[in-house]
Amino acid sequence: MKLLATLSLTLCFLTAHAQRSFIWSPSEGTTVTRGHQFVVQVVRPNSIQGSTEVGIVIGLQSCPVTNPYPCAPPNEQVGSILYNGKYNPQLHEMPGRPYQNFTVTVPDVDYFAGRAQLSVSRFHLIGAGPSPTLELNNVTLNVV
Repeated sequence: MKLLATLSLTLCFLTAHAQRSFIWSPSEGTTVTRGHQFVVQVVRPNSIQGSTEVGIVIGLQSCPVTNPYPCAPPNEQVGSILYNGKYNPQLHEMPGRPYQNFTVTVPDVDYFAGRAQLSVSRFHLIGAGPSPTLELNNVTLNVV
C-alpha cells in the first residue's frame, strides 16, 4: 500500500514538474547593456494535461556588489517590470517545444551596473478543476 502511495506521489510530482516553464534565453551570466534591448525566450514544455495561460511578468532586479547579500528571491521582489501581459507560447519547429520571445529593454536611468536577476513569473491554470499555479524562474545577468 505504501508503494502505491509513493508511486502516486512521484507521478504527480513528475507531471507537475514536466509542465514547468523555463528561461531558455538569455542564459546564466549573459551581459546586457543599460538602455539596450535583449530577447527573453520563455519555453513551456508540451504536456498531456490541459493548461490555460493567464499571464506573465518579466522583471529585472539590480543586485549591486556593494550589497553583501544575494538578490531577493523572485517571490519577494520582481524589480523593474520589463513586461507584464499575455503569454501565448507557440510551437515553431518540429520536433520542438512551444515558446514565446519577448523583446525587452534594460532600464537606463538610475540602474546599477553589475549583477542583476532576471525573473519570470508565470500564472496559469492546470487541469479540469482548474488549479491555479504560479511559477517563478530566474537567471543572473551582468548589466554594463
